[in-house]
Amino acid sequence: MTRTSGHTSPEEELHSNYTRQPTFKSSTHPLDQVNVSTDYRNRSQAVEVLVTTKDYLTMDMFKGLQKNLGSWGGQIAPIASRTVQFTKEQLGQAEDKTQLPAEYIELEKRVDAIKAVHQKMLAVTSQYSHEPYDYPPNIKETFQDLGRTVSEKVQLLSSATSTAEAQAALTAPPTAKPQPKTFNHAIARASLASSQLLHQQHTGAGEDPLATALEKYALAMESVGEARLAQDAQIQSRFLAGWNTTLNTNLKFATRARQNVEKARLNLDAVKARVKGTTWRLPGTAAPAHDEHELSPEAQEEIEKAEDEFVTQTEEAVAVMKNVLDTPEPLRNLAELIAAQMEFHKRAHEILSELAPVIDGLQASYRKSRESA
Repeated sequence: MTRTSGHTSPEEELHSNYTRQPTFKSSTHPLDQVNVSTDYRNRSQAVEVLVTTKDYLTMDMFKGLQKNLGSWGGQIAPIASRTVQFTKEQLGQAEDKTQLPAEYIELEKRVDAIKAVHQKMLAVTSQYSHEPYDYPPNIKETFQDLGRTVSEKVQLLSSATSTAEAQAALTAPPTAKPQPKTFNHAIARASLASSQLLHQQHTGAGEDPLATALEKYALAMESVGEARLAQDAQIQSRFLAGWNTTLNTNLKFATRARQNVEKARLNLDAVKARVKGTTWRLPGTAAPAHDEHELSPEAQEEIEKAEDEFVTQTEEAVAVMKNVLDTPEPLRNLAELIAAQMEFHKRAHEILSELAPVIDGLQASYRKSRESA
């Protein structure tokens, strides 16, 4: 029977589709050995190629996964062994726990004490890095109050010829960064403002002695405040920097070395338990009986290897902890702290010692003026 032009049977259409497939370049891949340009005569051949492709890809992925699992297993196995050993020790099921040397335990106690000392001291002395650590929280100073130093304001006030000029001197625009927020600087600014308030209200002859005294006290307190800032800078560079280095570097090295010792000990005890047949059990259950037998050479070698690692890590940790304890830096840094504080108090004493006679003289003048009146 003759078919109408333009119509093809399903078999001819399938044959036409397969014969138009492109020919891929040669490759070593097994699938590439199949010539996809072959004239496939039926669907079963196409299905066979698809199945072959699926099987090959599945096998390839499985091999890759197996390789990755092997790599992960090599990393996880020691961690799992240490975890199991640690759990057994916490549950009281560890029969033989390797003891650390007495010297090592003593060094651990001393290092822990040094670490606690650094943490406690730095918790307080770190305030020297915070400028307003003694600034009164109850006062509110404006940007204009902090615009100029007390010395600059006094200089401007000395040239003022009227109340308006004096007020302008106190509120003059800033010439540099805002003034420090320390207790001494705050006293200085409050004293100068109080002095000017008295000067503005003074109507008698001469100057108000209290206003004069407050101005001189303001200048002195500013100098004390500057000495305090110098002290803080010395403490930051000569004490805080050193103690922070000891805490965050030397003591961290010691902590890491001790962690390595603990890992090595857990590994050693885990190996011993495994080769001797000791297994983990639920709390409250009796330990399984196992025969005491002589260890195989392989097992003995594994134990000796773990013992060598434990000894090596212990010796390294002992050396690191001794280095932390033998360093003279903490004591030297403390001496620098004391020296900075002493210099500040010495300078403050000098400033106030110069001021005291001046205030005494103002008092004497004030008494004389009262007596004469």
